[in-house]
Amino acid sequence: MLLWPAEELGEAADLLLSSVLAQGLPAPVHIVAGLEDMSQKKKHQSRQNLIKDIELRFPGPAKLYSLERDQDALMILRQIGAQKQRPLYFRDSRPHILAENVEFIEEGSSGTLKIHGYIRGKSLSVNGLVHIPGWGEYQMSRIDSSPDPHPLLLHSRDSEANVMDGGTFMLAESDPALQETLTSTNEVDPMEGEQTWPTEEELAEAEQSISSKPRTKRVPKGTSDYQAAWILESEEEEEEDDDDESRSNMDDGFAPVDNVSQDGYECEDDNEEEYEMTVTDAEGVNYDDKIDYGAEIDALQKLKNAREDAMFPDEVDTPMDMPASIRFQKFRGLQSFRTSPWDPNENLPVDYSRIFQFENFRHTKKRVMNEEKQGALPGWYVVVHIADVPRHLYDNHVSSHSPLAVFGLLIHEQKMSVINVVIKSHSLGHLRPIKSKERLIFHIGYRRFANAPIFSEHSTGNKHKLFRYFQPGSTVVATMFAPITFPPASVMVFRERPDGAQDLVATGSLLSVDPKRIVTKRVVLSGHPFKINRKTAVVRYMFFNRDDVLWFKPVELRTKWGRRGHIKEPLGTHGHMKCQFDGQLKSQDTVLLNLYKRVFPKWTFDPYVARPPPLYTFRSSHDMEERTSGEENTGEQPCQKKAKTVKFHSARL
Repeated sequence: MLLWPAEELGEAADLLLSSVLAQGLPAPVHIVAGLEDMSQKKKHQSRQNLIKDIELRFPGPAKLYSLERDQDALMILRQIGAQKQRPLYFRDSRPHILAENVEFIEEGSSGTLKIHGYIRGKSLSVNGLVHIPGWGEYQMSRIDSSPDPHPLLLHSRDSEANVMDGGTFMLAESDPALQETLTSTNEVDPMEGEQTWPTEEELAEAEQSISSKPRTKRVPKGTSDYQAAWILESEEEEEEDDDDESRSNMDDGFAPVDNVSQDGYECEDDNEEEYEMTVTDAEGVNYDDKIDYGAEIDALQKLKNAREDAMFPDEVDTPMDMPASIRFQKFRGLQSFRTSPWDPNENLPVDYSRIFQFENFRHTKKRVMNEEKQGALPGWYVVVHIADVPRHLYDNHVSSHSPLAVFGLLIHEQKMSVINVVIKSHSLGHLRPIKSKERLIFHIGYRRFANAPIFSEHSTGNKHKLFRYFQPGSTVVATMFAPITFPPASVMVFRERPDGAQDLVATGSLLSVDPKRIVTKRVVLSGHPFKINRKTAVVRYMFFNRDDVLWFKPVELRTKWGRRGHIKEPLGTHGHMKCQFDGQLKSQDTVLLNLYKRVFPKWTFDPYVARPPPLYTFRSSHDMEERTSGEENTGEQPCQKKAKTVKFHSARL
């Protein structure tokens, strides 16, 4: 039950209600008290204002109950018992317990955690696994039946005998042969992909097939036979990518190729400019002590990059100090982004060998959801013994005085995979762009963890364009390494402040568990028409040497005004090129060349996330930006809102 008086309704209440609605709101009952002390005209006006506020915040038809007399209380209780309950599928499809009492039996640095409470949802099997939000997954050693401390209704003969007996006895004990393991990742075998040495028969057959067929090779125009002999159709080069060694496969002598490092990191493709700034002290040393100029410069640079990406998406400058064929050798050209083929198993990083993948995710989900489990039934009051729980987690729980919930896991939900969630920007805390691979805190169903996802567009098809920034007011798909969770499941995304507080930046739902989702990073090289003819034009500033023009010659060109074309031949040695288009260009048009590369998320999963400060200390990020400087310098406190006499309550079942 949520009780919020009107004088305390503010940004903290907005955060709470937004979080409750995003996670899933059961059937609510809206109650108001204190209207009898008001005049008839003011009472009607206040009631209409509250109904409008309810319609704005809560889905469905708004119905407001008045609580002034004992008869009103009985009518509200009758309404609560008779109304239709709204299910929460991610909660009702799994067993869960809200702890009534928590005990810890120490056994060295870890011990056994005893959870007392009622089982809700589904049956709880002692051989399964349980998840404690913020703590991780654990195994159970036994489940005991305990006397019900609040005996309102005897659900079955077993519970009736249990209450009459007044004692505690063991319901089930774990069986090591049947118990689920805590293994979350695969063991990586570096020799698994190696090939055996071919036999002499296979070598002879290969030589015969090579000698029988004339071998052709595509080479640049003007290449001699001696030079062509040194050009390989497929070669491997090693280069440095984000301080890690990676391999890139060269498809042929012309086409740019795509590759990723073995650890999944990709190199940054934006040419970042270096800024030299001189900070002068204009108001004394005391003022500088309160300002972190380094953080301000970093924030300013991030805002500049985000604004530039919004104005000129994916456009980068061709480097002048190195060949473009080397700078963009991991990229490839696509004739059609929607229909061109792309193998999802091509050049996967080593981290993909650690995760699990379903052959048919929908079939597995249907089978797991419909599977009946044997164990303690819903409604029983039990004591669950959770083994090997670290001592410091229990100490933090005792010091925080926060509630503790335990969820039973379905099959495979402890294993790691690649999950995709659809999130929509929330106006409460998403005030500035969020860069891809920035650390965020996720609440997915019953799980809470930190991760650094990559963002992509929410679209149909088998390829999805990477978004370098999650802009306010937009909808994106976040891809990351995380434990498997069967949908439906709600998603909330928070951004952590330096003081530990958290801002709600996005809400959404779980889209899929699919490692084969292809997220492509697009790079757009731009050039300008120098001499324009009827259907040809001389383009410059896209490349700065002749070899780059020959290298990217097979890639299709397009313009901002909708023309399409291709490179015919290079002109001179400084990157000028003659291009053929399907119509005459405008002098103010820009010629573009699109290159694509698949990107992968980093392994940044962190299951241990600290709890945020209490809600009554919450201040929105907008207030922090506007009021921090004034409070630090003048010591003034923000104005308090005028208290209202009408109290508004929302009961949540």
